[in-house]
Amino acid sequence: MKLDALLLAPPDQVRARAEALAATGVDGLFTFEGPHDPFLPLAMAADLGVDLYTNVAIAFPRSPMHLAHLAWDLAAASGGRFALGLGTQVKAHVERRYGSTWSAPAARMGEWVAALRAISARWQDGAPLAFEGEHTRHTLMTPAFDPGPLPGGPPPIWLGALGPRMVALATSAADGLLLHPFTSDRHLATVTRPAITAGLQAADRERDDLTLVGQAVVACTADPSRQADLDAAARWLVGFYGSTPAYAPVLETEGRGHLHPELRRRSREGRWEEMAAMVDDDLLDAVVLRGDPAEVARRLRDRFEGVTDRVALSTPGGIADDDLAALIREVHR
Repeated sequence: MKLDALLLAPPDQVRARAEALAATGVDGLFTFEGPHDPFLPLAMAADLGVDLYTNVAIAFPRSPMHLAHLAWDLAAASGGRFALGLGTQVKAHVERRYGSTWSAPAARMGEWVAALRAISARWQDGAPLAFEGEHTRHTLMTPAFDPGPLPGGPPPIWLGALGPRMVALATSAADGLLLHPFTSDRHLATVTRPAITAGLQAADRERDDLTLVGQAVVACTADPSRQADLDAAARWLVGFYGSTPAYAPVLETEGRGHLHPELRRRSREGRWEEMAAMVDDDLLDAVVLRGDPAEVARRLRDRFEGVTDRVALSTPGGIADDDLAALIREVHR
């Protein structure tokens, strides 16, 4: 099971941070659509010999052609170690933050994937570019704009998926599926895994046809004096996730469905600290993998070993490089 770390730093510090993370022994680095562009940091880390992926880049504000060029160049720069992880975000952010349009997210994402495949086929194999969909069309590609084939083939497309429609799309059309970090042992076993199995069966695909990337909220330290601060950061994140309607099923699985309406109300009122206080230790333990590196490694194996191919670590309170290195050693031994 591979372990991946978040690459997040101010632009002038990205390279140094990437080198420090690579030195811990991580298998991969990922970025997300947060305070900085998700692609530029990966370009700055392309020569470090680790796997790279966006987790996730928001698809709809970018055309498939923009995404194809970004992915192609990162795959070339990294020697084929880049995967394009895409997500839909939600309507409010797509329309009000990005100034883009929102419609039929699963169907539209399906078109984005198909368009990326068509563009890749043109560049890799010289196939005619003639993609016409309901939401996007790509029918022009002249030699001046064709980057040419990649030695290792087109970069894989991974989709962030939570609800049944996106899981069905990812299992049928994508090369990989990025699980959401807001989950629990029980929710992964009783809800997520059966949905993935059903999706693969419906698409007549095997488990090996899909790279499955687990994600985990982690509060890990070998220093007991830091554990409370890391737990507080994780508790805040659980409260935030629990306020989002799309993530309410995880609370329901854990018998805490009644928390969602109250968390949502408080989020709209900006009462963030009250939301964190609503997350008791039992719920925190159900979602968050916390403790010293040996304990967190045990929890990671319990939740993900034999289930996912790799795990992306979400560390809301941060993680010291020494603790990350120790965690990686524990998981890999």
